[in-house]
Amino acid sequence: MRLIIRENPDAASEYIVNYIINRIKHFNPTPAHPFVLGLPTGSSPVVIYRLLVAAYKAGRISFENVVTFNMDEYIGIPAAHPSSYHSFMYTHLFAHVNIRPQNIHMLNGTAPNLEAECLAYEDAIRSVGGIDLFLGGIGPDGHIAFNEPGSSLASRTRVKTLAYDTILANARFFGGDVEKVPKMALTVGVQTVLESREVVIVITGAHKALALQRFAPPPDDCG
Repeated sequence: MRLIIRENPDAASEYIVNYIINRIKHFNPTPAHPFVLGLPTGSSPVVIYRLLVAAYKAGRISFENVVTFNMDEYIGIPAAHPSSYHSFMYTHLFAHVNIRPQNIHMLNGTAPNLEAECLAYEDAIRSVGGIDLFLGGIGPDGHIAFNEPGSSLASRTRVKTLAYDTILANARFFGGDVEKVPKMALTVGVQTVLESREVVIVITGAHKALALQRFAPPPDDCG
């Protein structure tokens, strides 16, 4: 594990974007051998996605041979809902780059059989050879995706009841109305993330300092 510190969220986002671009370019993906990228939602990656879009428009990166898997989705709201993670991803990234629609993988929170949806998601990840780089963020309590504290390290993609603190935190995406926040979600598991060949976690804000302190080693790079 490496801990790299930057002076502010924008600088941290720029570092991560350059890292992702370099990883994809070094991989030299093709249609038969795409680069597989795991992606989060929430406030942490917004600047990262904006910078990735700018890099694409500047000709620095192509998403043509990139396959993506998102971490999670709410249960019970359609993909077209403005607060769904489908909408978030298309608003902030997918609609602005040259990724192939068939290469985008997102959990369906309105699937008729949610357990089957979770199993199929794991199968889809395995079918492309696993995830090359999983980008993630954490909450103030250290949760990643919707894996709240106490989630098993062996957990896989599954149905998850959300902790009340998570519901409160996500109310800002639903007009501040806690009652509108779904109480359940589909999420990749901790083991799903850990099996990726590389995991990059972005942590910004003083409210996440304690979570960082509890798991992070001394920094490699404070410059």
